[in-house]
Amino acid sequence: MRHVSLLVALSVFWLLLSGYFTPFLLGAGIGSALLIVWFTDRRMKVLDFEGHPVHLARNALTYWPWLLWEIVKSGWDVTKCLLDPRLPISPRLIRVPTTQKTDVGRVIYANSITLTPGTISLELQNGEILVHALTREGAEGLAGGDMDRRVTAFEGAP
Repeated sequence: MRHVSLLVALSVFWLLLSGYFTPFLLGAGIGSALLIVWFTDRRMKVLDFEGHPVHLARNALTYWPWLLWEIVKSGWDVTKCLLDPRLPISPRLIRVPTTQKTDVGRVIYANSITLTPGTISLELQNGEILVHALTREGAEGLAGGDMDRRVTAFEGAP
């Protein structure tokens, strides 16, 4: 399943980048995609559960829109802080626990934190993420654990 999924994704990407539908270019694109799938599986040995997590595709349809909305809301909050003449920031470092069962889940959680304006994941180890938050409210929002629960549901862990 991972082989077919990667082949389709690479072929679609090739088509989007080239924009040409001549037989030679279509053949070159599919040939290149086949070669890349072969290299990632046979030579590099990275076409596995973590290297191409196709099992997350269904859950992504609900997680990505939620994350996009969180990015928009956080971006608005950071903009309001920066435009305020008093500059009401209160930077702090916090440690947030992770409940994800896989490395992929923990990395998705850390990257989701970093994608959200006003927070940056600094370190991921021992089941915790060290996060720099621009405001007290941003830190409290992470400590509430909503993003952690959503990422755990996204990865499919109980």
